[in-house]
Amino acid sequence: MNMRQKFFSQKHYENFLREHDELIEFFKINKFKSDSALEEASQRAKYFQTLALDKLLATYTAGENIETLITLLEDLVEKYEIRQKTLAEYQGIPNISPLAIDDWPNQYEEAVQVISLCILLHRTDLLPRFVKLMDDAGYAGDDTLYEALLNKVMPNRHDVDEWYHDVYTPLIQAIYSDEKEEPPKLLKKYCQQWYPAFKQAPWHDTHLQGEEGIYVGYWAFEAGAVAFLYGIDDSKIDHMVYPKDLVEYARNYQGVTDSQVNRIVAGEPCSKPGFWFTPAQGNSRRHFQQGEIMPSISDSKWGDTLWYWSGEE
Repeated sequence: MNMRQKFFSQKHYENFLREHDELIEFFKINKFKSDSALEEASQRAKYFQTLALDKLLATYTAGENIETLITLLEDLVEKYEIRQKTLAEYQGIPNISPLAIDDWPNQYEEAVQVISLCILLHRTDLLPRFVKLMDDAGYAGDDTLYEALLNKVMPNRHDVDEWYHDVYTPLIQAIYSDEKEEPPKLLKKYCQQWYPAFKQAPWHDTHLQGEEGIYVGYWAFEAGAVAFLYGIDDSKIDHMVYPKDLVEYARNYQGVTDSQVNRIVAGEPCSKPGFWFTPAQGNSRRHFQQGEIMPSISDSKWGDTLWYWSGEE
């Protein structure tokens, strides 16, 4: 198995999987310490959501086939829904968010990681479910990166020029820079400053714990999603936290839904009616009828213009 980060090993991965399964079994018959059934349910949901995220990260870090992440992502989104429901019942706040993305940079990072995984794995059908958990709490239209990740693949998003956390400034600048040479430099700068910016995160420095520790990988998935969505040249990005092979997977995606291809080269007919977007152009998401010829973007940085499926609404 080809580990994707140097701090992870086969033994470390085996230890993680064993402990993961043991914890699942343990909490089938044991409860979390709490003062009420509602509190216990909320604690349980948060724990299992975190465990599901850790498994997805560990699976990717360990070098498993990218397709294996898809079912883990489906399970993770469901776990966030359960976490929100139980937290809302415990706190008595129906629309409470499972992640306080305005107050805590590591929780914001968690949110954009999940959004980015949905994009890079071409599971944008999961985004409305996950994003609703934050939108309903009032976060819609408040943060530039949050909206920039969503507005190419979801309808009726917002245009906003402010953001919660300074760490994301270079990445946002990479999206909106008018200088052709700047986005790759800003993307690289973002990757370089990413890990130091999260010193307060509970996962920071966990690689120092060794093979018995809780390290599962450090990944700036949002950097990859931005490069994919906005056609940024990442050929010179070799930083450890940048998920390069996942971006290549997204760009070369030939997935099939109902026997129809979800990636079309400009000049070919649209394979199914609905919305499509291309990284070759900003705000490119638009509706095509089946059989309509997919247009080419003349100044595309990537040669052939590639169109990706973006849903029926």
